[in-house]
Amino acid sequence: MSRQHISSNPALPFSDAVLIDGRTLYISGRIGLIPGTKQVPELIDQEIVYLMEDLRSVLRDAGMTLDDLVSLQVFCPNVSLWEPFNAIYRTFFSGPLPARAFLGSGPLLFGARFEIMGIAVKS
Repeated sequence: MSRQHISSNPALPFSDAVLIDGRTLYISGRIGLIPGTKQVPELIDQEIVYLMEDLRSVLRDAGMTLDDLVSLQVFCPNVSLWEPFNAIYRTFFSGPLPARAFLGSGPLLFGARFEIMGIAVKS
């Protein structure tokens, strides 16, 4: 079994993702920070866009796209944000959606309202 660790910031205590045998990607939790900062945008819609763009970036680094996602878990301290999350989330997909769980959680880093992690399999 071969492992490729994908990391945009080697100072972090984890990899952004781990690619197994060039095909299966395990993606660490991602949050929607304003690019280049450790700040969450005030607007929920913008946070979701940054979150999905960050997820797309990790996939791109592994030679994949959002279409390669098979499973996602979304953590959210306030599950009443399920509908606004879905409204923006769906716009990032053109084909079938990956399997997904939307889970209530405790507080997230930097005051984020959402954290997403998942698995992708290269087509």
